[in-house]
Amino acid sequence: MQKESTGERIRLRRKSLNLTQKSVAEKISVSHVAISQWEKEETLPRGENLLRLAEVLGCAPAWLVDGDGPILTVQTQVHAGLPVLVREQIAGWLAEAPQVEITERVQTDRPCSATSFAVTLWDNALSPQCLRGDLLIIDPELSPLPGDLVLALSDNRNYVVRKYRARGSDSFELAPLNEDYPLLRSEEQTLAIQGVLFEWRRYREAIR
Repeated sequence: MQKESTGERIRLRRKSLNLTQKSVAEKISVSHVAISQWEKEETLPRGENLLRLAEVLGCAPAWLVDGDGPILTVQTQVHAGLPVLVREQIAGWLAEAPQVEITERVQTDRPCSATSFAVTLWDNALSPQCLRGDLLIIDPELSPLPGDLVLALSDNRNYVVRKYRARGSDSFELAPLNEDYPLLRSEEQTLAIQGVLFEWRRYREAIR
């Protein structure tokens, strides 16, 4: 698979953040024509302009230049806020974060990796602790410990959030907190841990 060019990475990252060329230009004090030229690779950002562009796009300068290394940095991710995804976007975010369209972000004061994200819980498998509609904040780079709530991918390509239970060195269970949902065992089906829940939020609906 051919790697994107610098201009393509700038454009993809800008669009994933729903930013126009004009808004990016205003944030780094250049003309919108300059942004267009960078994306077409008629010229390329250098020095201070590159650093400012990376900060606005919430990504590492080195990744913009050559596509190597981490896309995001912890500092830029925390500064911009963690993306709020829907379940259908999780796979895309974990595979290639810059190409996922982000329309909402949340801040956290907890230390986390650059690939951390938030997602709205889609079922009641964790009730009464977590309910459908709660916001779960997940770090894909944490290793699960017994009792952690984890995001996992099952063998039918469905994402689930369950309580992690180690069962020997090579097997584990994913237990629901709601008995109406099934217990999943790694010995019976393929289960891949995708991240560990480190924060969750419930927002009270406004009284009308």
